[in-house]
Formats: sequence, C-alpha cells, structure tokens
Amino acid sequence: MAKNPSTRYAKLIEAIFKAHYKKGKRSFTFRRVELVEHAKKLRMQLPKNLGDIIYSFRYRTPLPKGITSTAPKDREWIIAPAGKGVYQFKLAKTNRIIPTENQYVIKIPDATPELVTKYAMSDEQALLAKVRYNRLIDIFLRVTAYSMQNHLRTAIAAIGQMETDELYVAVRNTGEQFIIPVQAKGQKDQIGVIQIAQDMAMCEERFPNLACRPVAVQFWSNPEGQEIVVMFEFVMSGDSIKVVDQKHYRLVPGDEISAEDLAIMSRE
Repeated sequence: MAKNPSTRYAKLIEAIFKAHYKKGKRSFTFRRVELVEHAKKLRMQLPKNLGDIIYSFRYRTPLPKGITSTAPKDREWIIAPAGKGVYQFKLAKTNRIIPTENQYVIKIPDATPELVTKYAMSDEQALLAKVRYNRLIDIFLRVTAYSMQNHLRTAIAAIGQMETDELYVAVRNTGEQFIIPVQAKGQKDQIGVIQIAQDMAMCEERFPNLACRPVAVQFWSNPEGQEIVVMFEFVMSGDSIKVVDQKHYRLVPGDEISAEDLAIMSRE
C-alpha cells in the first residue's frame, strides 16, 4: 500500500474512472460510496474525510495520466458535483485560472492589524482577513461591500452540498445592490471554475434579486519574490466562465508608496 496520500488518491480515482469510462464518453457520474468500494478492492486505507480526495483533484493535484490521456487536446476532465453524494466526470474546455506574470502591481497601504497577521492559522484564513481589513473587495469592484458570512455551507438543487469561503453584499453609487461570493486559495492551490460555477448557482437560487459578481482571491509570489494578493472577477459567457478583470495588489507600509507609484497608479 502506497504511503503517499497523493499516490493513493491517484490509484483510487483512476480505478473509479476506468470502471465507468468507455471511448467516446464525454461525461459520467459516480457515487461517493464508490470511493469506499474501490479502496477495499485496492486494499487501501482511506482518509477520515473522503471529500479531501475529490478536493485534491479539483484544486491541488493533477489527475493521473491514465485519465488525462483520454481527453482531446482542447479539453480536460474535471470532477463536478452532481447531487448529494454524487459526482460527475466531464470534459470541459481547458481553462486554467492562473495569475498573469506581467500584471502591474498596485500598492495598497496595509491596514491588517498586527495581531491578526501574527496569529492567522492558515493561508486561506490569513488571505480572507487581509482582504477584509484592507477593503480589497471595495477597491477591486469599486463598490461599498460588507462581509455577511464566512464559510457558508449550503445545499443547492442539482449540485448538493457546497461551501463559499466568504459572502459579501454591496451597493454602488447608483443604488444597485450586489451579492459577492468569494473563493480564497493559498499559493499551493489552484482556483477552479467548478467552485465559481457553484457560487453563481447558489447566488441565483438564494439571492435572485441581486446581481452576482463572483470573485476569487489568491496569495501569489510574483517573479520578483513579492507576496501579492491576486483578485479575479468572473462572468458567465455562453456555457463558459470567463475572467473579466484581474488585479494584483501588494500590501505595504504607507511610507513605501512613493510619489512615482502614485503618479503611475493615478493612470490606472
């Protein structure tokens, strides 16, 4: 039995894929209980949190070659929720949401309390705190935004259980109101279109009268080795999720923002 969790997960997910896949298939569903059934066949010890297996292949670890080799050149296999305890393998257009390296970095005076920075427990929690204390949602979307709930867990028809890292409500100068779901990722994880799609579905079902503006934020080290907060806004275009805006922010002491920086940023 492999000791490395990623190796065990790869063998398990590939076994499930091969049990359902036939040449030419573009999608198929499998049940959560199959993780247990196939683990027994492979004499494999499962983690206590079965959801970590699926999460791993959505946002951290590439699917094994035995799966990716069956996808056409312009497509990739993704794992999407398909109801309570049900998942779907389906082919989707290749769409990597990764920061652009040559993006201009906007300096923002860091208003994060030192105690919060010192005791933040994880990349994700630290990132959400920095976004909140520095009002980066307001700055990025040009609205007045209010954090309404953290780690919203809910169930949506045709999707099942889902979680949104943080949920904001906002208003702009015209009086228009918005619902803003936020997904946060540390440097090692990757922003996934599945989570964005789930957030949009949740907003449509739970907040039908508010305009949804889904956002993802990520810690990132740029080529200069600086810690950057990257922010993306998304929109549904046809049947695809597209990035409509991307900004890179660097939180710095106020005295590190020079007159030259201000002159450049005034043209943004």
